[in-house]
Amino acid sequence: MIDKDCIFCKLANGEIPTEIIYENENVTCFKDANPQTETHLLLVTKNHYANALELFSQSEKDSLAITKAIPEIASKLNLEEQGLRIINNCGEKAGQSVFHVHFHIMSDEDKLRERLV
Repeated sequence: MIDKDCIFCKLANGEIPTEIIYENENVTCFKDANPQTETHLLLVTKNHYANALELFSQSEKDSLAITKAIPEIASKLNLEEQGLRIINNCGEKAGQSVFHVHFHIMSDEDKLRERLV
C-alpha cells in the first residue's frame, strides 16, 4: 500500500529523484535533505506505515527488511568502526514530523560523542 500524497512513498518508490544509498524490494535508504551529522540517512519502507508501531504490528516482512538493511548499510558505508545511531521518532509528541515510518541512520565521530541516555 502506497499513499499517493506521501513524500516518503514518492522518494522510496522512485517518483521523486534522490540519491539512493541502499535499496531492496521492501526498503529504500537515501540521504536526509537536512543532515544533522556528517552521515545522515533515512531508511524508509516502500509501503506506507504511519509509524514504527504500525509497521511492526502490520508487516513482519517489512519489519524484517528494515532490520536486515541496517547492518548492510553500515557495512557498505564502513560505519561500524566510528559508530552510528539509529533513531526512530514514533508519533508527533516524540518528534515525528513525516508520518511515514523512517529510521535515521547517523554517524559522525565528533557529533555523536554525547550520550543520549
